[in-house]
Amino acid sequence: MSTLHQLALTFTRHIGDHLTKVLVSYCGSAEAVYEASHQKLLQIPGIGAKAIEQLRTSEPMIRAREELAFIEKNDIKVLFYTDAAYPKRLKSCPDAPALLYYKGTADLNHPRVINIVGTRNATEYGKQLCRELVEDLKAYDVLIISGLAYGIDVCAHKESLRMDIPTVGVFAHGLDRIYPAQNRPTADKMLQNGGWLTDFPSGTIPDRENFPKRNRIVAGIADATIVVEASIKGGALITAEIANSYNRDVFAFPGRITDEYSTGCNFLIRNNKAALLTSGADLAYILGWEKMDGATLQKPQLTLPIDLSTNEKLIYDTIQQNAGQLGIDDLAIKTNLPLSQLAMNLLNLEMQGFVRSLPGKTYSINH
Repeated sequence: MSTLHQLALTFTRHIGDHLTKVLVSYCGSAEAVYEASHQKLLQIPGIGAKAIEQLRTSEPMIRAREELAFIEKNDIKVLFYTDAAYPKRLKSCPDAPALLYYKGTADLNHPRVINIVGTRNATEYGKQLCRELVEDLKAYDVLIISGLAYGIDVCAHKESLRMDIPTVGVFAHGLDRIYPAQNRPTADKMLQNGGWLTDFPSGTIPDRENFPKRNRIVAGIADATIVVEASIKGGALITAEIANSYNRDVFAFPGRITDEYSTGCNFLIRNNKAALLTSGADLAYILGWEKMDGATLQKPQLTLPIDLSTNEKLIYDTIQQNAGQLGIDDLAIKTNLPLSQLAMNLLNLEMQGFVRSLPGKTYSINH
């Protein structure tokens, strides 16, 4: 039984996510790993005698059978990294879990996925920002991810439910419990329009070291990470750093320099680790999203007006000829325009909706 063998691999000592993927890649399936000879396994890079010895023990398979009974009883899906339903965005991350446990109705490969993270000690300012952000995103047909923690996380989930937006909570423990327990009513409602996700089996408690592992899923499963409110230390900044390491977009709401729970957001913005965000419309504009109205809207093609200046036409054509996206320094070289003049023309083009600015002083054609 393939699922049983997939589970057993995750319960085997000396074989983590990376080696699980290597084994399955060489053998063809989890079941084939257990059928492979000792000699064949020894030829697989990174697989030593200790790992092979553990594969031959009975404990992982016993534990796998217990877990299989639990997931079947509780209508939980096992998503192995080779499955079509496994989150594709997460799969592209080098440290993606080999196996996920999922309970819910949302499509984890939704066309638009964002995560909203922040401090557990959310202020009224942060909660209001979160509410307004989620309300703005209703028009863009998104899936919202967070961690069901106190503060900003649970606020994002509650507002998503209120706005009838699918929302998934990523847990730092097994699906046999909800932590914190007071968020159980929200979590239960999420099963109707969203779900619960984790890479931890049942029986796993929310130990401190589990949260950074949880955060890599939150960061990797989404197109963008949005930090609503955060201090200079905490899980939200860890999630933002992980998202940056995955080359994902990161956004943060600025706050007053005297506010403790704005220091993290201001730090990210100041150090070019996050783009400044003031609304959901900002996010949609930067990501190039169009509003949804029952079905995907076809974005109208822009026609360049005849009254654009010669330099503006030159800039537009140069960006278009370079895969529709170009940094300002390269643009200055290719157009041979002074930076001050280039910046003014780019602003005119942006104001008219022909180009849009991206993080890192990059501009793209606004298709």
